[in-house]
Amino acid sequence: MPTVLAIETSCDETAVAIVNNREIKSSIISSQIPVHRQYGGVVPEVASRSHLETINYTISQAFEESGLSWEQIDGVAATSAPGLVGALLVGLTAAKTLAMLHEKPFLGVHHLEGHIYATYLSEPSLNPPFLSLLVSGGHTSFIHVRECGNYETLGGTRDDAAGEAFDKVARLLKLGYPGGPIIDQIAKEGNPLAFALPEGRVSLPNNAGFHRYDASFSGLKTAVLRLVQNIEAEGREVPVRDVAASFQHTVARALTKRTIACALDYGLNTIAIGGGVAANSGLRSHLSVACAENNLRVLFPPLKYCTDNAAMIGCAASEHLALGHTSPLTLGVHSRLALTQVMSLYQN
Repeated sequence: MPTVLAIETSCDETAVAIVNNREIKSSIISSQIPVHRQYGGVVPEVASRSHLETINYTISQAFEESGLSWEQIDGVAATSAPGLVGALLVGLTAAKTLAMLHEKPFLGVHHLEGHIYATYLSEPSLNPPFLSLLVSGGHTSFIHVRECGNYETLGGTRDDAAGEAFDKVARLLKLGYPGGPIIDQIAKEGNPLAFALPEGRVSLPNNAGFHRYDASFSGLKTAVLRLVQNIEAEGREVPVRDVAASFQHTVARALTKRTIACALDYGLNTIAIGGGVAANSGLRSHLSVACAENNLRVLFPPLKYCTDNAAMIGCAASEHLALGHTSPLTLGVHSRLALTQVMSLYQN
């Protein structure tokens, strides 16, 4: 299998990795969380500038950690969609330049396909077909993985992504940024049954483009807001830990119900979880119990590969390159691109 140098700069991590098939030779991640924390969220222009400042050093570190040379690299890959346009351009331009300079094939990789491949890094025996639940700050999707580049979206969020809801509720509770890890931590000290919150059921009108597995988190976010406002109006102190635990419990329960139903309906006995919210202990617990009860196999990436990283991009690129897929050097970036359009990134 090919050895690929991969670059990931879709949001606020500058990441570079060298991957051979499903074996990680090196993985370097430079996080911008301290930079964006003062703003309460990612500022696109700041993210782009930070990538420019760190990309060369990160590439150098990846080579140093791997002990490999350019002669041992078979291809160069970078995330090309979806993501912040300015941030994506930094990584894609760097990858194209390196590919031309060293006369290597170039590959543009879909960010969500990378999250699917994150599980391959710790489960080398994993092979399609299986169900992938992608849960992050920007995406919540149920994906039928048929083979490399062949995906069907079975459902998703109709509004806020799960990770986005975590960040918004954390801001509401004045917990800081990023919200997901903070809520997960303090929820362990709270009562998940303290408050009954709505799961965000979605009506299913005929021929309206809805899926029975679709979720909605905006109503849940609003319910938490009203709960906090009512408690404060009564002059009581908001039990932040109990609110956080109840919120996390509701999100995990809603995602678990839909995931299990989706897997059983499509006869998929393996479920792979990807994305930043895959690190959430509440979701891991709910899914593990439900899968055991239904004789399903559930796989979670190691925590360090749940959030954005270049190893997952390299893993996907390595398989694409082995299949003869390469991207034109004219390939641009896309802030949005459906996972079902993955093969549009390649010319073979």
